[in-house]
Amino acid sequence: MKRGYPEPSPSTSLSPPQSRFKYNPEGDAQFLEDESTKIFARKVADHYSARTNQTLEEREASPIIHLKKLNNWIKSVLIQLYARRGDAVLDLACGKGGDLIKWDKAKIGYYVGIDIAEGSIEDCRTRYNGDADHHQRRKKFTFPARLICGDCFEVRLDKVLAADAPFDICSCQFAMHYSWSTEARARRALANVSALLRPGGTFIGTMPDANVIIKKLREGEGLAFGNSVYWIRFDEEYSEKKFKSSNPFGIKYTFHLEDAVDCPEWIVPFHVFKALAEEYELDLVFVKNSHEFVHEYLKRPEYVELMRRLGALGDGNQDQSTLSADEWEVAYLYLSFVLRKRGQPDRSQVNGGRDKGKMHLEKEDILYINNDL
Repeated sequence: MKRGYPEPSPSTSLSPPQSRFKYNPEGDAQFLEDESTKIFARKVADHYSARTNQTLEEREASPIIHLKKLNNWIKSVLIQLYARRGDAVLDLACGKGGDLIKWDKAKIGYYVGIDIAEGSIEDCRTRYNGDADHHQRRKKFTFPARLICGDCFEVRLDKVLAADAPFDICSCQFAMHYSWSTEARARRALANVSALLRPGGTFIGTMPDANVIIKKLREGEGLAFGNSVYWIRFDEEYSEKKFKSSNPFGIKYTFHLEDAVDCPEWIVPFHVFKALAEEYELDLVFVKNSHEFVHEYLKRPEYVELMRRLGALGDGNQDQSTLSADEWEVAYLYLSFVLRKRGQPDRSQVNGGRDKGKMHLEKEDILYINNDL
């Protein structure tokens, strides 16, 4: 089954539409942003910066606590499947560092996190240092790290991280769709991943499932749909619920998820994402809706035990609480993907930037970058 919206007819090429943007690794002129795009990017950054770290008690009281635990399980499974001991990791849109413990359990060798939100990067720094006053269980991480504040969907990262590359694995969790506001940003995101991954390197991620969102939109009465924990609303320009296949970028909707998200997001037709990634030598390994992902990997005992420990479906003992039907519906809105950089792996090619990482990060260690680089 071909994924993504709009579905191409048999006579239609799966390649992305022709456009004025062409990949040119030598120059940045074609990646210039307009002001409206930058305003939206800043709005998203401000939203995530403003979210404060929660105590364990506050987190457990969240109306979507089991959804959060389920998403952590999905990310943990992805990391366990593809990360290897000693790997150099690039974490795009790393947020507050919520995956640091997952990477530590995978025994990686080096970590670089980048996020547009200053508040999130600062929280990530304190979490890495073990200074965070919330539910951190592990005080010291075993890998050196480096943190960068900047827009990884705008800035050319191969210049910024030339001395740190190549990376073995790149991760972008629940954030890739923020690059889809324009073709320029989408291409910059994929160009960055491709330029920094070694041949045979892996790109793992999670993002909204366009098929599901468009299906729900068309099944509903108006331009909004949801349940007790989320809603999605499209603008009046989509009143006919039709989307031009010639322009699969910039299809904006507003997403609200209780205790988590309240900002603009963009539809990512997966067949376009796949074809665009192939232009940057990134080939699809798999794509699975979260429901399919859960059903498949809960067949494996080690991941059943991981689910029990994380508590998304209760712990099998005293805790009988579980994912609500409304939370499970939200999970259906997302998918997981894995891409691989073309070329033969060369494990003898050592990441050159490990000495740039530190085991304790001061505020001045955070690198702030912009599109002037």
